[in-house]
Amino acid sequence: MVEILEKPKPLVVNELPQYDMSDNPTDCCPRFNPEDWDDRDLLFREKLFVRTETRSIAHIPLNMGKVFGKTFTAIEDAGAQDMDQFIVLSREVSAWKAEHFFAVTKAVPGENMVRLSGDFHTKVFEGPYREAKHWHEELVESVGGDMKKPPDVYFFYTTCPKCAKKYGKNYLVGIVRTDQI
Repeated sequence: MVEILEKPKPLVVNELPQYDMSDNPTDCCPRFNPEDWDDRDLLFREKLFVRTETRSIAHIPLNMGKVFGKTFTAIEDAGAQDMDQFIVLSREVSAWKAEHFFAVTKAVPGENMVRLSGDFHTKVFEGPYREAKHWHEELVESVGGDMKKPPDVYFFYTTCPKCAKKYGKNYLVGIVRTDQI
């Protein structure tokens, strides 16, 4: 018997997997479809983002809701969102601070704009946020990285805690920069 293998989708610069905003029974966070995001390669070339920071105490965010709300409002007011290419990349800088990158289509007045370039790989995880440290290590190891000098790792928190509870699943997408390995 001959097995027919599905051809991998070609990489398109700055394109993200589909994030279906129409499946949204909570009117907050849409239901997340992990199959579209797991084990994917992403190619960013000068991809535009709004960069923000949040404060934490021992890795527990203090002002995430306020910062995200303000940032989403600024992006919407500028008409800079593309809901078909939605992602917020988050990474901890320290136990006291995290940075977040909101994908946008154009500059947002009054916000810190950055462009990211690199080759990335995704892996979907499901479970409580407290597992992120283990997922970080697993993600780096899955692409042949070394924890002594780890590459950039981001997480895409696909739903807020209330929506994750409602859906019964808490998916996070780990995104590791592979051109640093």
